[in-house]
Amino acid sequence: MTEQNPDKDVDDWVTGEEPATGPQLSYLRTLAREAGEDVPEDLTKARASQMIDRLQGKSPRTAGREDGGDQAS
Repeated sequence: MTEQNPDKDVDDWVTGEEPATGPQLSYLRTLAREAGEDVPEDLTKARASQMIDRLQGKSPRTAGREDGGDQAS
C-alpha cells in the first residue's frame, strides 16, 4: 500500500488544475455558508483545498481541530 502525504503542496498536485470535485464543492459550500463567504464558480481542486483549509479555521465545528472532522458524541 502506498502512503500518501496529505501535507504535499497543492501547487505540486498533478491534478491540481482540474475542476474541484463534487464532494469538495459540497463541503466548501457548507463551510462558506457558516463563514458568510461565497464560493467562486471556477475553482480548481488545488484552490478548493486551500479554501477548505482556510475556512475550517473559521468554522465553529472545526476550528482548532487538527483533523478538521466532527467529534463523535
